[in-house]
Amino acid sequence: MLDSFLKLKLNLLHLGHITLGSEWQFEGVISPFSRLYLVTKGEAWVWHHQQKFHLQPGYLYLIPSFTLSRYYCNTTMTQYYISFLEETESGPSVFDLLPFCYEVPVLSFDKKLFKRLLELNPGRSLQNIDPKVYDNQSNLLSFNRTPQDQSASQQMETQGILLQLLSRFLQNTSETTSKQAQAHIQLRPVLNYIHAHLHEKITVEQLAALQRLNVDYFSRQFQNQLGIRPIHYITNKRLERAQLLITSSSLSLQEIAEQVGVADIYYFSRLFKRRFGLPPARYRKNNGQV
Repeated sequence: MLDSFLKLKLNLLHLGHITLGSEWQFEGVISPFSRLYLVTKGEAWVWHHQQKFHLQPGYLYLIPSFTLSRYYCNTTMTQYYISFLEETESGPSVFDLLPFCYEVPVLSFDKKLFKRLLELNPGRSLQNIDPKVYDNQSNLLSFNRTPQDQSASQQMETQGILLQLLSRFLQNTSETTSKQAQAHIQLRPVLNYIHAHLHEKITVEQLAALQRLNVDYFSRQFQNQLGIRPIHYITNKRLERAQLLITSSSLSLQEIAEQVGVADIYYFSRLFKRRFGLPPARYRKNNGQV
């Protein structure tokens, strides 16, 4: 299935081995690249995709690009880390095309793979762990390059190791999954627009215009491909974003409501309770932050 509709290339950005402490606490991180972690000592936590992941030895962790996430360490944690950009022949992110999990058990040779990457790619470590520093475009461009002194064999080996590590997170696919991936490819401009403008008013007319279709035809096509009406998809994404912000940030409920495009706090609370069974204030209390 993978070879049938995409050719994947991974571009290494950052790579290192580091011990972190309580300074590793960041909220609202949305990076344009993906991350891989292998923890060797200690522990920490990461929130993304409406889940809380306990970073601990014995597991590999994946955080896809453009994922809203939060990082928290209150003691110490030692980890190998990799960040990379992904490119596919068809354009969409591989994470929109194939189903991935985000936590898998470490295999006996995984640590050797990270060490080999460090040997092949020296000088790629982060000098500042703050995402606001290393996520900026100028820093990305400085890392997103092929070292002039790296041979073709080293470049190929680097690519192979990255693909090997990423493949570990790929879930079993099926014909149904393939159809869903194709639907996401066709609707990629629309889905990108929705995710980028959740804090604003979004109309079905705007989305139909992106596809150059009339509203009725676009709505039918959207529902046929994704199994949900466009307006319900938008509402679901607003509430999913709100759920993550409630459990992973210190923003007020009013601020969260505004960030997901439902500024009326009473209407926001009704929508949230209808979806998750609890009003947002009680949901936050029941899912207390560490």
